[in-house]
Amino acid sequence: MTSDTASRSLPRFNHVAMSVSADLLDEKGRGEILAFYAEVFGWGEMPTTTKDREIFVLRAQRDDQFVFLVADDEPMRCPKLDHFGMAVDRPEELDLILARAEKYREKDPRVEIIDRKTDDHGVVKLHSFYVRYLLPMMIEVQCFEWAERQN
Repeated sequence: MTSDTASRSLPRFNHVAMSVSADLLDEKGRGEILAFYAEVFGWGEMPTTTKDREIFVLRAQRDDQFVFLVADDEPMRCPKLDHFGMAVDRPEELDLILARAEKYREKDPRVEIIDRKTDDHGVVKLHSFYVRYLLPMMIEVQCFEWAERQN
């Protein structure tokens, strides 16, 4: 990092925006979206921003982390692996989220899951799985498990 970048504030990710059909943002659609993402990820609705069939915002643990859904006549379409990522601190946390998604899929087959895998890069093991429910983009949940340093 240069002294120029060290002396100023650098941006961080805070939201993902996706266009969807207006039908998905009606009362029933919003309810289905909220039920899944609340149960699996602990997200909640930002009700002051909701506009029926127009806008729906899901708060992802903090007010400055959210998923912004907006209705559009030509909604977003993505190949299966287009995604955004979320991180957890421990593999056990990843497994808990995966278990909640799998349990939800038992009652709603629209839940799509790409199985958990671990990529071992020597200094770090990257644990991950993908999940999607009703939205155009998948979510990749990751955990970085760093190897212990040898002295």
